[in-house]
This record gives sequence, structure tokens and C-alpha cells, in this order.
Amino acid sequence: MSIALCPGSFDPVTLGHLDIIERTSRHFSEVVVAVIRNPQKTQSLFTLEERQAMLREVTAHLANVRIEFFKGLLVDFARDQGASAIVKGLRAVSDFDYELQMAQMNQRLSGIDTFFISTSPQYSFLSSSLVREVGRFGGDVSTMVPASVATRLTERFAEQGGQA
Repeated sequence: MSIALCPGSFDPVTLGHLDIIERTSRHFSEVVVAVIRNPQKTQSLFTLEERQAMLREVTAHLANVRIEFFKGLLVDFARDQGASAIVKGLRAVSDFDYELQMAQMNQRLSGIDTFFISTSPQYSFLSSSLVREVGRFGGDVSTMVPASVATRLTERFAEQGGQA
């Protein structure tokens, strides 16, 4: 049984994230989507539990995918889950520079390899931070995130009084 870990903050989950998760699920017997609290991001739009719920909803059609959240080192979590691989999506060369260093550190710490999947071209510009920014100012994000996530974004920004 091969287990892969797809880590990210998923704040919110985008169609690009979903594309990587779906493609990973075709190559591994089990995929653990690991929702992390990114310490480099000062404030999340959605709680860990909300992100976990959104991911469960949009991956419900994938029988071999489960959603978990964690704190600490990714490689420790990967070992606890029995993962033999970490899978990351790459949008651009700038992603590769950062992700390569992380992959090398993770391999050194644990022996767990990282596999990179290039993002499908239609999603190469997407990032959660850009989606949040567009949504915050009332832009249409319906082609960037699953429909249920677009609804939650609209509701969240309405709760915050629109332009937060």
C-alpha cells in the first residue's frame, strides 16, 4: 500500500489544489491531505476545522483520500501516517526554488521523497492568497474554487463587512 501526503494550508482550497489531489489519487493507494497552519501566514480566513470540512466535501468523490490536520514537522506527520511520499504541485519556477529546498530537507530528515506535479495550465495562476484578495473585493471566484467554497467565501466576506 502506497500512501502519499499532500500538504498545504488550503485557505481556501482552489481548483488547482483539487486538481493535484485528484491526480495524486490516481497514483497512490491512499492520499492524506494534510491541512497545516502556516506559521508564515499571520491570519487565516478559515479555521483549520472549516478548511478540513471544505476539503472533505470537495474530495468526497475520491474514495482513497482522507483529510487530516497537524502541527509540527511535516516529516514527523508523514511518518505517523505511514506515508512513503510527499506530493506538491508546482505552478512556476519560483515555486520550484522554494519547494526543492523543502524537499531536500524533508528527505534528509526522514528519507521520505517528494514528488512534484506540474499544475494544469488552466490553474497555473491560482493561489489561495489571490483568491482571497479577489473575493475580499467582490470579484468573481467561481472559476477558481469549487462552488461550495465560492459560497463560503462570499458568506465569510459578508460576515466581515465586505472589504476587510
